Amino acid sequence: MRIWFKKWKNNRMVRDMEIKEESDDTRTHKIFHALDQACYEFDLGKPIWLDANISEFKKFAKTRFSSDNFVETIDFDYLEMHVIEE
Repeated sequence: MRIWFKKWKNNRMVRDMEIKEESDDTRTHKIFHALDQACYEFDLGKPIWLDANISEFKKFAKTRFSSDNFVETIDFDYLEMHVIEE
């Protein structure tokens, strides 16, 4: 599984990274593990999954975490997560 993470600010991508998750875990565990890795690399707290994120991710394998998803303040508009290969 390959997951692409992108940080956006003012309609510009300011940073991105791709994580390859090749463990034998479930799809959900792979996604959470990759999100943990990306947050560590971007020096962020873990975002909270809201109902809108869950439904968007189920439909499109893609979601955005905005300031509503983070406990601390963030210096960017949103973090986008997109599964690009299963």
